[in-house]
Amino acid sequence: MKKFLMICTIIFLYQQNGVAQNKKNSSNAKNNIMKETIYQFKVEDIEGNTFDFAALKGKKIMVVNTASKCGLTPQYKDLQALYDKYKDQNFIIIGFPANNFASQEPGNNEEIAIFCERNYGVTFPMMSKISVKGEDMHPLYLFLTQKAKNGLEDSEVTWNFQKYLINENGEVVKVISPKTLPTDASVVNWIENKG
Repeated sequence: MKKFLMICTIIFLYQQNGVAQNKKNSSNAKNNIMKETIYQFKVEDIEGNTFDFAALKGKKIMVVNTASKCGLTPQYKDLQALYDKYKDQNFIIIGFPANNFASQEPGNNEEIAIFCERNYGVTFPMMSKISVKGEDMHPLYLFLTQKAKNGLEDSEVTWNFQKYLINENGEVVKVISPKTLPTDASVVNWIENKG
């Protein structure tokens, strides 16, 4: 009987140690989320050419979903002004037209390109129209919106002109609300390394 109790005790202690170890491993896994970077993505630009984010290593990047018929569409002007001011200082803006909100980007790529050029003189890179939410969300936006992939936070694209700021290492570092202007101090200070 003593032998049986001793065996049961050993088994119990062994199992408890295994549970504790599993909890520790699980905790370590949560604390050490493997960050992906934006450099793994290749997308199609508005003219149908391949655009490789790996070519942007060492630059600060703003990724923004855009729309031509939105109350926030005048932000194109501020985006262009920001790009003009900082494009030679390792900063770039990448625009992604999307029709996810109230059908405010109904045009095709050619129509969008003409609209951006004619109305706002856009020269920063514009990509082909994609989906930034829902079941058909583009893989780039899965990365931008999921903490398990970006290592920063879970977020949801809430409207047109939401901005994602990516550091020189290709990591998401800040999510900026659609209503916050691209020229807001929080963005400018980040570009200028002031905060």
